[in-house]
Amino acid sequence: MFKYVALVCVLAAAAAGAPQGGQDVQILRFDSDVQPDGYSFAYETSDGTSRQEEGKIDNPQSEDAALTVTGQYSYVAPDGKHYTVTFTAGPNGFQPKTSISK
Repeated sequence: MFKYVALVCVLAAAAAGAPQGGQDVQILRFDSDVQPDGYSFAYETSDGTSRQEEGKIDNPQSEDAALTVTGQYSYVAPDGKHYTVTFTAGPNGFQPKTSISK
Protein backbone atom coordinates (compact mmCIF):
# COMPACT_ATOMS: atom_id res chain seq x y z
CA MET A 1 0.00 0.00 0.00
CA PHE A 2 2.93 2.29 0.67
CA LYS A 3 3.84 2.16 -3.02
CA TYR A 4 0.48 3.74 -3.91
CA VAL A 5 0.97 6.59 -1.44
CA ALA A 6 4.50 7.11 -2.75
CA LEU A 7 3.27 7.11 -6.36
CA VAL A 8 0.62 9.74 -5.61
CA CYS A 9 3.19 11.93 -3.85
CA VAL A 10 5.58 11.67 -6.81
CA LEU A 11 2.81 12.58 -9.25
CA ALA A 12 1.80 15.56 -7.12
CA ALA A 13 5.39 16.78 -6.99
CA ALA A 14 5.75 16.43 -10.76
CA ALA A 15 2.55 18.39 -11.37
CA ALA A 16 3.64 21.12 -8.99
CA GLY A 17 6.98 21.48 -10.76
CA ALA A 18 5.56 21.95 -14.28
CA PRO A 19 6.95 24.93 -16.23
CA GLN A 20 5.00 28.14 -15.82
CA GLY A 21 5.81 29.91 -19.10
CA GLY A 22 8.81 31.85 -17.83
CA GLN A 23 7.09 33.77 -15.07
CA ASP A 24 8.30 33.76 -11.48
CA VAL A 25 5.76 31.94 -9.34
CA GLN A 26 5.80 32.03 -5.56
CA ILE A 27 4.28 29.48 -3.21
CA LEU A 28 1.74 31.35 -1.10
CA ARG A 29 0.58 28.42 1.04
CA PHE A 30 1.64 24.81 1.55
CA ASP A 31 0.20 22.39 4.11
CA SER A 32 1.00 18.70 4.44
CA ASP A 33 0.07 15.91 6.84
CA VAL A 34 1.21 12.31 6.34
CA GLN A 35 -0.11 9.59 8.64
CA PRO A 36 0.19 5.77 8.50
CA ASP A 37 -3.37 5.43 7.18
CA GLY A 38 -3.43 8.39 4.79
CA TYR A 39 -2.26 11.86 3.89
CA SER A 40 -3.42 15.32 2.96
CA PHE A 41 -1.81 18.32 1.35
CA ALA A 42 -2.77 21.68 -0.09
CA TYR A 43 -0.94 24.48 -1.83
CA GLU A 44 -1.61 27.76 -3.56
CA THR A 45 0.72 29.72 -5.83
CA SER A 46 0.86 33.34 -6.95
CA ASP A 47 -0.24 32.50 -10.51
CA GLY A 48 -3.68 31.32 -9.37
CA THR A 49 -2.86 27.61 -9.23
CA SER A 50 -4.09 25.65 -6.23
CA ARG A 51 -4.49 22.03 -5.23
CA GLN A 52 -5.86 20.14 -2.27
CA GLU A 53 -5.85 16.40 -1.92
CA GLU A 54 -6.58 13.75 0.68
CA GLY A 55 -5.72 10.07 0.47
CA LYS A 56 -7.03 7.43 2.82
CA ILE A 57 -6.38 3.69 2.99
CA ASP A 58 -9.67 1.80 3.08
CA ASN A 59 -9.66 -1.59 4.87
CA PRO A 60 -5.97 -1.29 5.83
CA GLN A 61 -5.81 -4.66 7.60
CA SER A 62 -7.31 -6.73 4.78
CA GLU A 63 -6.22 -8.08 1.43
CA ASP A 64 -8.74 -5.64 -0.09
CA ALA A 65 -6.87 -2.59 1.22
CA ALA A 66 -7.09 0.26 -1.27
CA LEU A 67 -6.08 3.89 -1.43
CA THR A 68 -8.90 6.32 -2.15
CA VAL A 69 -7.90 9.86 -3.10
CA THR A 70 -10.18 12.89 -3.31
CA GLY A 71 -9.15 16.35 -4.27
CA GLN A 72 -9.36 19.42 -6.42
CA TYR A 73 -6.97 21.50 -8.46
CA SER A 74 -7.44 24.73 -10.33
CA TYR A 75 -5.41 26.99 -12.55
CA VAL A 76 -5.69 29.98 -14.85
CA ALA A 77 -5.09 29.01 -18.49
CA PRO A 78 -3.32 31.24 -21.02
CA ASP A 79 -6.76 32.27 -22.33
CA GLY A 80 -7.55 33.78 -18.89
CA LYS A 81 -10.20 31.20 -17.99
CA HIS A 82 -10.17 29.49 -14.59
CA TYR A 83 -10.25 25.71 -14.81
CA THR A 84 -11.16 23.57 -11.81
CA VAL A 85 -11.00 19.79 -11.64
CA THR A 86 -12.56 17.94 -8.73
CA PHE A 87 -11.69 14.26 -8.61
CA THR A 88 -11.89 10.92 -6.86
CA ALA A 89 -9.43 8.13 -7.56
CA GLY A 90 -9.56 4.64 -6.16
CA PRO A 91 -10.66 1.12 -6.94
CA ASN A 92 -13.07 2.46 -9.58
CA GLY A 93 -10.38 4.50 -11.35
CA PHE A 94 -9.88 8.24 -11.77
CA GLN A 95 -13.20 10.15 -11.88
CA PRO A 96 -12.79 13.86 -12.66
CA LYS A 97 -15.37 16.62 -12.92
CA THR A 98 -14.30 19.81 -14.67
CA SER A 99 -15.64 23.34 -14.52
CA ILE A 100 -14.58 26.50 -16.34
CA SER A 101 -15.21 30.10 -15.30
CA LYS A 102 -14.10 33.48 -16.62
